[in-house]
Amino acid sequence: MPTKYDWYVGIDWGSEKHRACCLDASGKVLDWRWVEHNGDGLAGLVDWLMGRSEGHPDRFAIGIEVPRGAIVETLVERGFTVFSINPKQLDRFRDRYSPAGAKDDHRDAMVLADALRTDQHCFHQVRLDDPGVIRLREISRLEENLSQDFHRLTNQVREQLWRYFPQLLQLAASPEEPWIWELFELAPSPQKAAKLSPSKITKVLKKHRIRRFDAGEVQAILAGAPVFVVAGTAEAASEHILILLPRLRMLHQQLRDVAQRMERLLEEMVAAGPDCQPGEHRDAAILLSLPGVGRKVSATVLSEASQALADRDYHGLRCLAGAAPITKQSGKKKVVLMRYACNQRLRNAMHYWAGGSMQYDLRSKQMYQDMRDRGLNHNRALRGIADRLLEMIISMLRHRAMYDPQRRAA
Repeated sequence: MPTKYDWYVGIDWGSEKHRACCLDASGKVLDWRWVEHNGDGLAGLVDWLMGRSEGHPDRFAIGIEVPRGAIVETLVERGFTVFSINPKQLDRFRDRYSPAGAKDDHRDAMVLADALRTDQHCFHQVRLDDPGVIRLREISRLEENLSQDFHRLTNQVREQLWRYFPQLLQLAASPEEPWIWELFELAPSPQKAAKLSPSKITKVLKKHRIRRFDAGEVQAILAGAPVFVVAGTAEAASEHILILLPRLRMLHQQLRDVAQRMERLLEEMVAAGPDCQPGEHRDAAILLSLPGVGRKVSATVLSEASQALADRDYHGLRCLAGAAPITKQSGKKKVVLMRYACNQRLRNAMHYWAGGSMQYDLRSKQMYQDMRDRGLNHNRALRGIADRLLEMIISMLRHRAMYDPQRRAA
């Protein structure tokens, strides 16, 4: 049953200032307030609410669109009960009060407060994550951004090499390895590459521990006939690449540093945390015990679905990961569709985990084959495997038991 509160506050979140509306339990508007997004403004908001509740923050329910951020963390830390709602749901509630669907900070704050008063079950109570989870989420998202920047730059380098120096791409389809960069710096043109000595090539190969080629093979590839380009093209393209190489090296080193930090954080989460009873294990250790789970998948699942994992909420977790389908039914027509409104990072992690689990888990492999035999496509079969994996995660967390393939087979 929804909890009854004495006052309901809606906060329309903004980048510079926020609009707050306070209602009583009957829905009467009591007060309005603008809140600046700075230390003094947030402190003033807390003082205003504390003064009205006479030092009892548990008598307030506060609704807001964002589930985290400075304003949310400030209110939760001071003991207020904060609820978040998806902006798309708020847009539907807005239609109750304005058929025109007009967007207004003043109205949105009141809509948030009144919707929380009447439809509390549509909101999700916000709880602050463990500091380790917050760090893991930030680093995991940073790794994804750095990886996108890195691949964007390597694509630019590949495009320039394809213009005038395709021989170098025979050594690596994508120029994302440091030894390719060093080789290019020694010979940035096909003419110089053809004259490169075996001793210099051997030195580069040994430095980077490349064993799939020897110096003779590399020299033969680089000495191939160059493509014809107009005057100035080779110089312009090589200059373009040489300017990008320092950025590539920096991103490559940053990705290595981020990976090491994530490894250390996961090790700390396995070793630290609340004491467990004999025979029990911590969430991070349980997740890492599953087949096919690596650093990226475990970090994404632990950080992006922290609240669902803490609640052991299977249905919430499968909706968040996009594994739960959407059913549209009207009259005699019924259509089951893929869920698009979900956490995309979590969906991608589960997609790759489901694909990898088929290499280590015979049950997943058999399940995939059965669904393909029924006529389902590859992605639909992977979503089915991901759904099974999520159910297994929640069961293991509830029993605080590590993965045991024999137990599952029985």
